[in-house]
Amino acid sequence: MRTVIKITALWLALGGLAEVARADGPAASETSYYSTRAILTAFFPRSERVTYKTFVLDPSLRTRLAQRLGYAPARDRYTIFVAQTQGRVDGYAVIDDEVGLHQPITFATRLSSRGMVERVEIMVYREPRGDEVRDARFRKQFEGRTAQDPMRLDRDIDAVSGATISSASMAVGVRRAAVLVEELAIGMSALASTANVPLAAAPAGIGTTPGRTTVSR
Repeated sequence: MRTVIKITALWLALGGLAEVARADGPAASETSYYSTRAILTAFFPRSERVTYKTFVLDPSLRTRLAQRLGYAPARDRYTIFVAQTQGRVDGYAVIDDEVGLHQPITFATRLSSRGMVERVEIMVYREPRGDEVRDARFRKQFEGRTAQDPMRLDRDIDAVSGATISSASMAVGVRRAAVLVEELAIGMSALASTANVPLAAAPAGIGTTPGRTTVSR
């Protein structure tokens, strides 16, 4: 059975990502490889449903994330997708941007229910050069790593020849995804029964239940 994920305005939940219309228009060399719907379907083909939560970062959480990342988070909220089957978490996904040489690279990271990186894909690449980071051999280096791994370029992750800056950007971005899932999705879920996780309002077109997309078979 193939899961079909119906998303209308879900991309707006990721406010600030470069795939949303930008003031200066798309880059001349922009190439799109996945839409949000396509990447979530590819990441979770057997899951019954995929939901999302948008976590608003309060000052204390921003401080904790900055300490773990080594830099302040660029946004004040992050969206994490959660795949589930019969109430069990199958995994998480983060769609994010990290600036390459000049333009942002939009990428997606799939993580296990315990926060281990399982797959990384480039969704949109905007530079005229450096798209070798799409090579499977480079992306596979992230598999099996967690937020506890530094993912340092040329020490933990080998750069792609001719795409050093893009390689470094991906190393930074994937580690951020792992930290976000560990701190927000996994960490907050442990408190879910006793505390309310701060959620942004669901974007128009999703439905009346915040944090849920519609999935049908």
